[in-house]
Amino acid sequence: MNMQVGDVMAPPAPKRIDEMKLPIVVMRDILLKTMFRRNLEQVTELSKVLCLPVPVTQELVDLCRTQKLVEATGTLHANSGGEMGYQLSDAGKARALDALAQSEYYGALPVPLEVYQEQVKRQSIRNIHMSREQLTGAMGHLVLPPTLISNLGPAVGSGRSILMYGPPGNGKSSISNGIRDALGDKIYVPRAIFYSGQVITVYDPIVHTIAEDWGDAETGLRNTTNKFDRRYVLCERPTVITGGELSLEMLDLVYNSTSRTYQAPLQLKSTGGVFIVDDLGRQAEPPQALINRWIVPLEEGKDILALQSGEKFEVPFDTLVIFSTNFHPNEIFDKAALRRIFFKIKIDGPSQQDYLKIFSLVAKKRKIPLSEDALLHLIKKKYPTINNIYANYQPIFLIDQMIAMCEFEGIPYQMTPELIDRAWANMFVKEETIVH
Repeated sequence: MNMQVGDVMAPPAPKRIDEMKLPIVVMRDILLKTMFRRNLEQVTELSKVLCLPVPVTQELVDLCRTQKLVEATGTLHANSGGEMGYQLSDAGKARALDALAQSEYYGALPVPLEVYQEQVKRQSIRNIHMSREQLTGAMGHLVLPPTLISNLGPAVGSGRSILMYGPPGNGKSSISNGIRDALGDKIYVPRAIFYSGQVITVYDPIVHTIAEDWGDAETGLRNTTNKFDRRYVLCERPTVITGGELSLEMLDLVYNSTSRTYQAPLQLKSTGGVFIVDDLGRQAEPPQALINRWIVPLEEGKDILALQSGEKFEVPFDTLVIFSTNFHPNEIFDKAALRRIFFKIKIDGPSQQDYLKIFSLVAKKRKIPLSEDALLHLIKKKYPTINNIYANYQPIFLIDQMIAMCEFEGIPYQMTPELIDRAWANMFVKEETIVH
């Protein structure tokens, strides 16, 4: 029976060892290492940690018994329904230590890369159908010009790349987060994948949020989870947000020389979700170099990674990439790079009308009464000094400043022309020469 969550088809649970499509030696060694490191004796315990169905785990244990690496202890555990116990033989311990010297990885069996690629297709970000209602619902807390949703909707629905540009402080980051929230459905993330003898861990609790209706293997699973492959974790569509700290090497496989295992790079962890490059142009690498690194993935839907040995291999690239910058695109990219970014959306400052709407919404939320005198002073006296250029961050900034002043003076929350002047002085630094 195929299980489905939302529109995503679940990976079916393997019924036999040969359905795993992993080398027998790899499965055997991970079992031995797990028994050695976790000191586990029962098949039901091992099945939870290896993330395999009990019959498949039993088949693996029986295989190790025929190779004289595991032996039955002869004790039936009364508290576990009379289950047989197993332990490593001397040869099994020696093999486990030998295997640990090659790689410290044990626990959940990895998913072969080619099997994972099939699951990526089943849950592709490009299969998402984004409606106006979904996107508006996720952006409901933002005051946006009506044309923006019309531009964003097709961009998100296509699962292609988006470049958002415009002056700072107008909510590019908030819009990126709104897009993430609008996705809404769930996907299956492998705990680890296997390629060319190497284990690459993918599931990362920092990046991946486990779905609420999921019980983890370690803590006793809900019955329904036995119907799909437990080597995957059911998660919200992932979001990776990077800013000025992003470097090209963060997009490479991370090799841990102590454990001799690999960790997936950020873009592989974000498969099926959103990768947000915030503040493009603030990184140590030039924006053109960063965008060049994304060209093949964006155009061909695959990324090229390299092992320590230098061997290169393809992994799926199924990610909605959102670039966000305060620079004009022509300043930081050449025409070839711009051509490869599918949607380019300018996020401008609000109109005076939208600015006042944001101001009153923030004031209401912060419980500070609006004052007509103060607002007129702000609009007529202050904004003309900066050519009436409004930004979305300014109402929050000014109101929080006035609240801090009222609290310091010990007076009820209020806005006055004088408080507006004091708050304004903190928003802009006066141009002057400092004598040293």
